[in-house]
Amino acid sequence: MLRSGVVNISKAAESSGISAKMIRYYETVGLIRPVRRTANGYRDYGEQDVAILKFVQRSRALGFPVKDIADLLALWRHRSRSSAKVKAIASGHIGEIDRRIAELESIKATLSKLVECCHGDERPECPILDDLASGHAAPAEAKPAHACGQARRVSRVGGQDIRRR
Repeated sequence: MLRSGVVNISKAAESSGISAKMIRYYETVGLIRPVRRTANGYRDYGEQDVAILKFVQRSRALGFPVKDIADLLALWRHRSRSSAKVKAIASGHIGEIDRRIAELESIKATLSKLVECCHGDERPECPILDDLASGHAAPAEAKPAHACGQARRVSRVGGQDIRRR
């Protein structure tokens, strides 16, 4: 805990788990209020300031975006807040997490199928590279560009590579 009640940015960073660079960034973007400065320009953080930094750190650890953290901080500071507003922000964040999980599961399924299709031996044919070369953006479905057994094969004819299915 804080010994003298006021600490510099290094101690505030250590106490909160947020780097000094991120503390300065959060101040710059207005997520946290600028703190009192000493005569020589150093930032002085009180116990309440460090408590706010810990709030921000925990919010970031839960994946909340800066905008939501700002809203949550405002609600936390406002004692007559409605918990319904807090719940709505958290519920919205859960929806975003679910969307990202679904996207990651799709990516994993696509990559797993490609790995399954790849022989992983001395052959030059590689469905993983073929899929990457196909230029697909993010996978809408877990389907690689080439199904197993349909990977393009490269043959050399007259010194030129000819791709075949």
